[in-house]
Parts: sequence; C-alpha cells; structure tokens
Amino acid sequence: MRYLHTMVRVRNIEESLDFYCHKMGMEEVRRVDHEGGRFTLIFLAAGEDKEAGITSKAPLLELTYNWDPEEYDGGRNFGHLAYEVDDIYATCQKLMDNGVTINRPPRDGRMAFVKSPDGISFELLQKGESQAKQEPWASMKNTGTW
Repeated sequence: MRYLHTMVRVRNIEESLDFYCHKMGMEEVRRVDHEGGRFTLIFLAAGEDKEAGITSKAPLLELTYNWDPEEYDGGRNFGHLAYEVDDIYATCQKLMDNGVTINRPPRDGRMAFVKSPDGISFELLQKGESQAKQEPWASMKNTGTW
C-alpha cells in the first residue's frame, strides 16, 4: 500500500491557491477538469516534493472545487485519504473479512471507499490499470456515505 493524497474541498480556487501556493509555499503539479462531474481537481506538492509529486512518488494535497456552489459544514470540506493498493479486490475482501464495511465497492476494478471507526473516508485505488470487473463487486451497491 502507498499513501497518495489528502483531498480537501474548496469554495474558491483563487483564494485557495493564494493560501496554499503563495502563502504556504506549495506548488501546483497537476490540474484536471471533469466536465461530466462538474468539478476541478488541483494537485499540490510541498516545494521539496514537487519533482516527486509530478512523477507520483510523493503524496499530494488534492484541492477539489465543485462547480456548483455548496456550503461545507461539519468537516465536509475534508474529503478523504487515498492509498494505492496492489490488488483492489483482495484488499477489499480482507477488509470485509475483518468486519469493515465497503461503502463504495470496486465495481469498476479501480476504486473503493471505506471508513475508519471515526468516520474518516479512505479511497483505495488499484495500482496501475484497473482490474477486469468481477463479481460480487460489480453488482454490489453503495452502503452509506464516503
């Protein structure tokens, strides 16, 4: 398993980049607009991690800007921690076998979400290419929130 990023939702890209980049000294290493989902992802690296962040060898801070206005309360602006795993299906099975609820099953062979006992969301991402869809995962429904 490898730690990938922490996601934080932001209300204003310019204000957020001013804080994180100009004031905190982080640097933008990647930006992706998702028109279908109506959001923008901006990945930031600490100054000394910039090169490693570009090559996906250092953890990043993911700023998520939702295009449709939303007020974030109760910690909703904190999104999740993300980890890359060697085998998404084996990881989820092991977690389930140990009593962990799979909130968002890896139906796509790529991504799943679980929560810690304190309600912190963890995104699990398949290392490399997505695996082929498999049952029972492909038919599993979401449980709760993530």
